[in-house]
Amino acid sequence: MTRVHDMGGRYGDGPVVPEPQGIVPFEADWHRRALAVVIAAGALGAWNIDTSRHARESLSPKDYARFSYYEKWIAALADLLVAKGLVSEAELAARTATPEPPHPRRLAAAAVAPMLAKGSPYLRAGAAPAFAPGDRVRARLPARNALVAGGHTRLPTYAAGQVGQVVLSHGSHVFPDANAHGLGEQPQPLYTVAFDARDLWGQAEADGDEVTLDLWESYLERA
Repeated sequence: MTRVHDMGGRYGDGPVVPEPQGIVPFEADWHRRALAVVIAAGALGAWNIDTSRHARESLSPKDYARFSYYEKWIAALADLLVAKGLVSEAELAARTATPEPPHPRRLAAAAVAPMLAKGSPYLRAGAAPAFAPGDRVRARLPARNALVAGGHTRLPTYAAGQVGQVVLSHGSHVFPDANAHGLGEQPQPLYTVAFDARDLWGQAEADGDEVTLDLWESYLERA
């Protein structure tokens, strides 16, 4: 079963309206603060990027549909802080917290830019890839987390059961379906797979249009 965020190819959500080129990074000042709080909280090490993505996807459908981008971030962060015992629901409601000593992993302002510039590599040692560029593969149907019922996955529903062609092999990377749920990194080979746009959407804007997805090996079978 899909969650509300898995919107590709779904009818009834209205047109996609691209943002104009050159738009400012933050439309409101609180967006900047929201990003800062999310980065600072993530640096405490209580969760990983896959856990945070799952938290956003797990917001109630009603809230997900009405929240703006950074409202989703803040709402999911609040859920994570409570779930990990860093903040209580009472403290959130009161908008105050009991003072405590600084966290040993607190992120100093001077460390933010170097940390963001460095990034977080997710390439790992792992098994040899079963597929190679040029191979025809089918994405698993249904698109679901095979380890955790209702869990996080990076296989979108619109690609499930569809046949595409491997165009790149990236080596083994952290497997988000496991990493989001405290099951370890369980690295798997990762591929870029190209799908014909007509196969996914029933029609295409132009001949030759395709959709490329980065998909882990367990999402795929040989076609």
